[in-house]
Amino acid sequence: MQIVIPEFTLLVIVGEEQGIQTFINKHFQRNEVIDPQNIETQVIGRLELGQLTVIPLVTFEKTVGQHLAQLAKRYHYTPMAVVVGKDYLLTLEGERNECPKEEIKQSESIISVLGKVGFKTLYHLETLEMIEHTSIQYRPLANNKRKIHGPFDIIGDVHGCYDELCTLLDQLGYRVDKKGAYAYPPDRRKLVFVGDLVDRGPKTPQVLKLVMHMVTNEQAYCVLGNHDGKLLRKLKGSNVQVIHGLETTMEQLAQEPEWFSEKVKIFLEGLVSHYVFDEGKLVVAHAGLKEHLHGRESKKIRDLAMFGETTGELDAQGLPVRLNWSEDYEGDALVVYGHTPKKEAEHVHHTINIDTGCVYGGKLTAFRYPEDEIVSVKAKKVYYPSARPFL
Repeated sequence: MQIVIPEFTLLVIVGEEQGIQTFINKHFQRNEVIDPQNIETQVIGRLELGQLTVIPLVTFEKTVGQHLAQLAKRYHYTPMAVVVGKDYLLTLEGERNECPKEEIKQSESIISVLGKVGFKTLYHLETLEMIEHTSIQYRPLANNKRKIHGPFDIIGDVHGCYDELCTLLDQLGYRVDKKGAYAYPPDRRKLVFVGDLVDRGPKTPQVLKLVMHMVTNEQAYCVLGNHDGKLLRKLKGSNVQVIHGLETTMEQLAQEPEWFSEKVKIFLEGLVSHYVFDEGKLVVAHAGLKEHLHGRESKKIRDLAMFGETTGELDAQGLPVRLNWSEDYEGDALVVYGHTPKKEAEHVHHTINIDTGCVYGGKLTAFRYPEDEIVSVKAKKVYYPSARPFL
């Protein structure tokens, strides 16, 4: 059996002492394994540092499992369990019981309890032979592109402005096949899109075709923007309001073959919340992301990366008031993002916002890394009136 352990995993090993020790000795370093007598401090310390955390438990209690699953969620870890030896019944008090199941009331198997408290990824190794023949594969998260060093051309919110995108790519030195919706990169450069490919602009399908084609051919990367996420929910059948530019996208997609919308749905489902490049020196997220969340994944991180932090209040236009997270950013990684349109690309601390409001009549902007160079093209026209002035 092969056990796949993703990055940022909290691994609980439950069962017979001999089996636990055999499994640990075969697969883990001593510093990766927590002393069961001092779980709390050790676990939190390793989770904060983003380290693999292995917890052996000869005696398992449901409350302990719940607490560990909650810690994993708090630190955006995957809670995972391996049960070694025979599955056994767990009473409500958490004691091991060898009696036949039919003679015990209000008892459940350990595997069932683990699943219910949050350990959805479970492996069961019943014998020492199974343990001996088990291998482990460590799997990086999809956002981990630390070994990719660029050079990169990172492009701000496109919002269906295909003509401006083609002009910008041409200025960046790409050979653009505008009709075929493809661009050939120069000098091994790669494109990175900060999301919000869709809505409001005149040619969303063409933008999607170009980006999808280049991502598929490993010549580009793209993170999920909030407008892309809303389109995905619509394509999956969710009841979303077709406003704020989504109505334009749906009208344009209706002119394409039916299979194209399905292809778009699959593409958007595969997008990550953010990317970490160049040994952690560069992070790209649609709305930005604080340092302690870099490289991790969860629903909360996905939402923060798409929408940013808000105060919970609405402005005069009825839109959420956004917090300027970059003012307090002190991270080592350069964070490149968009989402909040500005007249010019804006450097704040070690961050840069490259959404310059093309669809509102502004510009479409690219940031060249590692050259630290800004390249922009002006919008041909105002395609969509901005609900709030971008400054």
